[in-house]
Amino acid sequence: MSAYRGRFAPTPSGPLHFGSLVAALASYLDARHARGHWGLRIEDVDPPRCPVGAADAILRQLEAFGLHWDGPVAWQGPRHDAYAAALERLEAKGLAYPCSCSRKQWRDHPVYPGWCRDGVREPDKPLAWRLRSDLGLRPVRWEDRLFGPQVFDPAELGDVVLKRKDGLWAYQLAVVVDDAEQGINEVVRGADLLDNTPWQRQLQQALGLPEPRYLHLPLVMGDDGQKLSKQNLAPALPETEPEARPLLHRALTLLDQAPPAGLAEAPVAEQLEHAVAHWAPERLRADPERRLTGAIAG
Repeated sequence: MSAYRGRFAPTPSGPLHFGSLVAALASYLDARHARGHWGLRIEDVDPPRCPVGAADAILRQLEAFGLHWDGPVAWQGPRHDAYAAALERLEAKGLAYPCSCSRKQWRDHPVYPGWCRDGVREPDKPLAWRLRSDLGLRPVRWEDRLFGPQVFDPAELGDVVLKRKDGLWAYQLAVVVDDAEQGINEVVRGADLLDNTPWQRQLQQALGLPEPRYLHLPLVMGDDGQKLSKQNLAPALPETEPEARPLLHRALTLLDQAPPAGLAEAPVAEQLEHAVAHWAPERLRADPERRLTGAIAG
């Protein structure tokens, strides 16, 4: 069996919040318990969403929580040529096509109806590139480590965008290409990406790339019932170790790891040492959401 290689891959659209911490922590513990590699990749393919300084803040936050990564930080920004080569291969196989349609045009449909599959409808307009989800691997099946057997027909999810009209690369293609190049064979991430996995499996199969195992985590919800996110203005994580201690303990509790109460104010290194030694993903409950009550930070 190949040595464990995992990663945490945040988008630097703002500082990390408590939901980010839960995902990063679970990924870190899974890798360290297996004595594997835990890398950090900054997914900065969308510069307009990435304010100056956000990536540096993320690095400081991870360090405050003792989540030290292996090797140099990987960046998606300089990876244009790798993504372009993958898109060319998909186009040559008839699995990717240019599309002029706007979301406004197909707003009455549940998913994009594939109008440009047999030729661009409005060739004078800016063009995106989409995946032919109806021609790839169908259905897509895999065994999620928490949620169990998964079966999706990607055609029912629509033809996902691989390259945007503004020339920027989309998440689905970039994440597949980068995971393969970095040898990632274990992916631990939030359940909001569970239904992205079918497209990624299709891309892995079409490009002849390895298929990682997946562990999708329950989403962390605020006490207002909304998913914690930067868009919902979730409070930023602290950047100092003393402030990180109680939040790290709370994240371990939310991950069903039952950390000793006496460690709640212990240094993060001590908490992590115990958590790595006792990491048990089988304790995770497979409900899709976890509700927080009270203050999330501070």
